[in-house]
Amino acid sequence: MSDPALGLLMLSLIVVVILMGFPTAFTLMGLGMFFGFYAFYNPAEHWIDNRVFDLMVQRTYGAMTNDVLISIPLFVLMGYVMERGALVDKMFYSIQLAFRRVPASLAVATLIVCTFWGIASGLVGAVVVLMGVIALNPMLRAGYDVKLASGVITAGGTLGILIPPSVMIIVYAAVAGQSVVKLYAAAMFPGFFLSFLYLVYILGWALLQPKIAPPLPPEQNRVPVPDWMRRFQAAYSPNMLAGLLKALVSPLRASSLDDHGRPLGYWGIVRNFGASLVPAGLLLGTLWLLWWYVVIHQQGRAEEELPAELQPLGSVASAPTTPAASGPSDGFYISFAIAAVFAAVILVRYYRRMTPERLQVIKLLTASVMPLAILTVVVLAVILFGITTATESAAVGAAGAFLLALHARTLDWKRTKEAVFLTAKTTAMVCWLFVGSALFSAVFAILGGQALIERWVLSLDLSPTQFMILSQAIIFLLGWPLEWTEIIIIFVPIFLPLLKHFSIDPILWGVLVFVNLQAAFLSPPVAMSAFYLKGVAPKHVTINQIFAGMMPYMLIVILCMVIMYLWPGLTLWLPNYLYGN
Repeated sequence: MSDPALGLLMLSLIVVVILMGFPTAFTLMGLGMFFGFYAFYNPAEHWIDNRVFDLMVQRTYGAMTNDVLISIPLFVLMGYVMERGALVDKMFYSIQLAFRRVPASLAVATLIVCTFWGIASGLVGAVVVLMGVIALNPMLRAGYDVKLASGVITAGGTLGILIPPSVMIIVYAAVAGQSVVKLYAAAMFPGFFLSFLYLVYILGWALLQPKIAPPLPPEQNRVPVPDWMRRFQAAYSPNMLAGLLKALVSPLRASSLDDHGRPLGYWGIVRNFGASLVPAGLLLGTLWLLWWYVVIHQQGRAEEELPAELQPLGSVASAPTTPAASGPSDGFYISFAIAAVFAAVILVRYYRRMTPERLQVIKLLTASVMPLAILTVVVLAVILFGITTATESAAVGAAGAFLLALHARTLDWKRTKEAVFLTAKTTAMVCWLFVGSALFSAVFAILGGQALIERWVLSLDLSPTQFMILSQAIIFLLGWPLEWTEIIIIFVPIFLPLLKHFSIDPILWGVLVFVNLQAAFLSPPVAMSAFYLKGVAPKHVTINQIFAGMMPYMLIVILCMVIMYLWPGLTLWLPNYLYGN
């Protein structure tokens, strides 16, 4: 048997052995050592002098000195701490009340919580199990279709490996030699766009077939408004915002009101007034941040990058101007003005009906969602704006997760030990996978397997579009029996050398792989999301019902990939804008 044929045999055996249940990392190392020993075998040398042992040491050292991998344990620790110490149940309750008038409100709330919680934790199994415990039974008791209830949990739970910060993106960056920061920026819009497609599907199905998601009874949609708010309305104004403004000027009438067994007082008025301004603050803050980055920040960069003779006295010239520093166009100012007017109309309409129910929902959302949202935005912003590296951002996220859990008083010493132990276990698994993959891929290339596959693909005379379809179809099929770790570690490196020949951007191709691998959690027979959910689901919910609920989301994943390929700006615009081409 020729060496290239041995390489293909080696590639086939890895799939067979993994399906038999052997650990992936040690299977990679074992096959790499066995076939490498044969590839380097020299009868004139003693077996202990075989160069495969030197290769293993070199590849292990190379994998363990990869700086990209340092951020993995910190992001994993952040996820496990959030899983054991945060307030998912309160978040689900407050978001469900906020969307109580929307069709299939429980399913919509489940998807939103899965998206937010996936961003914070990045752990598919943890999100699916948590939402299975919190949301599945309420949906089933409300008369929701089993396929709708199970599908939204399993599909929404997988978004954590796609939307940054994601361990899968870090692993791909290390394998492909790409920038983690650029991959994070590229995966941002596709991740939220896929979540949006899921939301459109849920709402469309509920509108076309209302029986699958019956409206909740009034008592479950009733917002728990404290008695003092009703008395406050009578004393000041039916509109809570107007009443709070009056109370700030004339607080005497509010001094006798009781809030949770305590006098409301002036500080209570200020606290509630601040809570009422949260929606306006978020909307206006987003517009200001956009204006600051696009106009003020970029103009400052453009001035710094002027030629030395055109700069102010004492300034220092920097690198040549990049596309990101060229300044905003007229189209931006027009779009920004339209967005500002639209935001003003929304705020006026929102605050014209500031009822006690609306204020109470804002307070519930602020208490349950705001801390997690702030942590997530900070972690992502410091990476995308170049303030910190991915590793430093992961450290910030891990520290913030501990602070949130301690503030919620839900993280004790036992849960902390569990989080640290699981972090060490997950990190060790990833490190061994990289060592095994480095050895396996090196031996596979030495045997000529990589060159044989490249010659075969090039002999097909494919166009870039055809190669893109072929590569993504193979990864999609591999997602049925294998998990994302095996696919990223073993099979993605086979395609990477071919991207340059077909002039395909590895950033775009990688994000397509990330979206594609969502199907790995939703495709039988492995479909780990289904088994995670089955472990916490009631006995009458069968695995076949869960599989049936996941199938439409696989089609949505394919639709998202088609849109991403036809409109590459969805993926590449943000990294190109932030960091240039």
